[in-house]
Amino acid sequence: MTKTWDAVIIGGGAAGLFCAGVAGQLGKKVLVLDHAAVLGEKIRISGGGRCNFTNLHSSPANFLSLNPHFVKSALAKYPSKEFIKLVGSYEIAYHEKHQGQLFCDDSAKQIIDMLMSECAKGKATIRNPVSVESIVQQESAWVVHTNTGIEKTKAVVMATGGLPVPAIGATAYSLDIAKQCGLNVIDPRPALVPLSFTADTFGNLNDLAGLSVPVRIASGSKGRRYGACRFNEDLLLTHKGLSGPAVLQASSYWVEGEPIHIDWLGAVEVPGAFNCDELFNDEDNRLKLTETILSSVLPQRLAKAFTEQKNMGGRKWTEVSKKDRQALKELLTNWAVKPAGTLGWKKAEVMLGGVDTKDLDGQTMMSRNHAGLFFIGECVDVTGHLGGHNFQWAWASGFACAQAL
Repeated sequence: MTKTWDAVIIGGGAAGLFCAGVAGQLGKKVLVLDHAAVLGEKIRISGGGRCNFTNLHSSPANFLSLNPHFVKSALAKYPSKEFIKLVGSYEIAYHEKHQGQLFCDDSAKQIIDMLMSECAKGKATIRNPVSVESIVQQESAWVVHTNTGIEKTKAVVMATGGLPVPAIGATAYSLDIAKQCGLNVIDPRPALVPLSFTADTFGNLNDLAGLSVPVRIASGSKGRRYGACRFNEDLLLTHKGLSGPAVLQASSYWVEGEPIHIDWLGAVEVPGAFNCDELFNDEDNRLKLTETILSSVLPQRLAKAFTEQKNMGGRKWTEVSKKDRQALKELLTNWAVKPAGTLGWKKAEVMLGGVDTKDLDGQTMMSRNHAGLFFIGECVDVTGHLGGHNFQWAWASGFACAQAL
């Protein structure tokens, strides 16, 4: 061993590269190790290839964690406006797509190139592909054994991400190291992931695959691990079940065996306030077919499916009893359905769970019981909502860690 590093960062993804760039520019001797032949693959495929790199409105309210207060310090130290400044300094053109979500105009590769340039400015050393074989604490230092040699360092930063998208090399290595060192790990599961349904539950809507509808969706409950949610977003019907932003958001809060609740009319965009009762009680609708009435606020195919499900196909509104009208209203505004499961790690965008925040210092991201051992990014029990928040956590946690090295 010819030199001792200030920090060896395990993982060359968003959090790891950003942390390396910041720390290097603060004068630290930093080494980044990654097992992949090409770095930043998850960045490259994000946002449809344009990288939803942050959100204008990112705040603690946009994150799930057993300790919802944990994110506050890091997000305060490095809010989204700081990363936006960095993107601007590289003259990367971007646009706001929806609810504060920022995307590159051109390509996600611009964000990867920017991170690599920041590492170069900080003289950070990057080695890949390299396999880390073991990480051992020896007195006040850490020794990292790899397939290319041994590295001695004052600090180890675990930034290997989570389990989603195994095809690009996702692993649980950060969680393995956490367990090895006695840290608690919250059982991981897929999040921001489509939901699947049994044929019996979902067969009547199978013909509607490909249809996208704005809805209000609710999932979870206050007594559960991550609480409850309610979102107004687009829902996508698929051959396997439900997807789209609404369902991806709800999936992070969903608990096996419990239903999700969908108000198909809750996000209808019409001039003025929309009221389901007004639609159902409008005298002008008396002689209209039920399907026609619903088609004024829902896609025609969906309106037809709902009327047929309640045996109202071909019936005029005046022919529908009050009891049947109420049943239709309940179906439309509080459609409760139990998912069979998720589509798993292959389709998940992020991981729920991870290294327990009780075992980490929120100011620095360091283990409370192991000096010099840090965990940043997705491997921590912090999961953002859809829309750039998970990248913002990568930047913020990486920044907090870099300041503490």
